[in-house]
Amino acid sequence: MYNYNRYVLSFLLVVFCITISSCDSNNTADNPTLETTPNSKISPSPQGEPEKSPTPAAEGYSTDSNSKAISGKTTNVTLYTSDDQCQQLIPKKADVSAQEPMNEAISKIFKEQDTADFSVAGYRVNVNNGIATVDVRISPDSKRQVSSLSSCEQFALFGSVRKTLISNSEWKIKDVRFTERGEDIAL
Repeated sequence: MYNYNRYVLSFLLVVFCITISSCDSNNTADNPTLETTPNSKISPSPQGEPEKSPTPAAEGYSTDSNSKAISGKTTNVTLYTSDDQCQQLIPKKADVSAQEPMNEAISKIFKEQDTADFSVAGYRVNVNNGIATVDVRISPDSKRQVSSLSSCEQFALFGSVRKTLISNSEWKIKDVRFTERGEDIAL
């Protein structure tokens, strides 16, 4: 009887692991990517596809996906991303444009968090007295909104951005606020 229970438990563990691993938050095959623009505002716009209404340009978001800042100079920053269990943020070094390091770092995090049903279409960052306000715009094609994200997904997305901004001391960020089209996001 002991061996039978052991096999059943092993089978259930394998099924559970497969189920967990199929919840891939990094699936970006069908999602647009974020690109950095020289004016500190980014928004992906798949080439060949018309921008959907409301247009980001009308709201102050950049829509020019071909205006990526290219200076040839890079700098090394620390990005923080969530572990698989959403328990801690793991640091990793990344090379980003020396011209727009903060925006490119945030862009990399948002790009990693895009999924088939949730996508950040653009954002802008304003820093005032050490407080960074990250205003996001969810893709019009996104099936889910910020309010429908699980606590794990919120930790992976917003926690990663917050920790990355605060931990890179050269940016002198003390606190981070998140808004969606100017409205505070309750986390």
